Amino acid sequence: MSENATNGAESGRQTLTIRLCGPRGFCAGVDRAIQIVVLALKKYGAPVYVRHEIVHNRYVVEGLQARGAIFIEELHEIPAEHRQCPVVFSAHGVPKAVPADAEARNLFYLDATCPLVSKVHKQAMRHQRLGRHVVLIGHAGHPEVIGTMGQLPEGSVSLVETEEDAARMERPGEGELGFVTQTTLSVDDTAGVIRALQARFPDIIAPSAESICYATTNRQEAVKQAAPGTDLFLIVGAPNSSNSKRLVEVAVRAGAARSLLVQRGEDIPWETIPPGAVIGLSAGASAPEIIVEEIIEGFRKRFDTELELAITTEETENFPVMRDLRDVELTSQDMAFLNGSA
Repeated sequence: MSENATNGAESGRQTLTIRLCGPRGFCAGVDRAIQIVVLALKKYGAPVYVRHEIVHNRYVVEGLQARGAIFIEELHEIPAEHRQCPVVFSAHGVPKAVPADAEARNLFYLDATCPLVSKVHKQAMRHQRLGRHVVLIGHAGHPEVIGTMGQLPEGSVSLVETEEDAARMERPGEGELGFVTQTTLSVDDTAGVIRALQARFPDIIAPSAESICYATTNRQEAVKQAAPGTDLFLIVGAPNSSNSKRLVEVAVRAGAARSLLVQRGEDIPWETIPPGAVIGLSAGASAPEIIVEEIIEGFRKRFDTELELAITTEETENFPVMRDLRDVELTSQDMAFLNGSA
């Protein structure tokens, strides 16, 4: 499909094509986490504390701050006079020690962990319960990895990041091994790491279901379809967003001449974009649609722009919030923010 802007020859401006991916942007887990903060603010009033960034996106974090959310790194930062205020745990999940700490401090907490991350927690705990040492494929230091490792007793999980790590890993003890993965990894890279683990440990046991989430897979597939022949592929996302960074890598591997991660339109090197270029455009799972629209508008101000849609699937997943927040009424402005369009 294509949507043609004003004819370049008539306007005297140069033409350019944007190949816009779908699905892109907010996934069901991100949408649920943001909803929880907004609904908590509506129900309980400000402030609502949030441990770590609720999702990895500066625009979203600043929008929630403007509504009364206060972001903290650790629970001890909550002042004594605000101990009755809700504290929300981020979509990435937290170690078991965090809710235990909240209960010890008599804090009221709301867990916004993505249900698909919670599924990985359960997979890891099942491996451990059955006597297997758990191998977690993921990126060291990522909040999701910290949260998953924190579900298990110390020493019962090993982190593997690359095929090289897998190839030189030593078996920890004589028991069985089982693996799980971070939800936001590159599908292709992870397949390589799994193959390396299986070559090293032929008896390693896979989780009962795929760990990489549907949104990560869908966004990577759309980028793969759109990338061939593009001169520049733009991915909207934060520098600390794992799934967004993976999209940059996927774009180049799939045929884009180059790919960049941008947070806003101002991050685009406009002066380097030649007339007639084909631009790929997608957004990580925590990036709101309003930034995609901002970037498209930036191109339209500079070029006569043709918009092509590269849609691989339609997403219908929806993760409901906890029961205590379902009766809260939202305004049209609230809904626009939750939809990423305000």
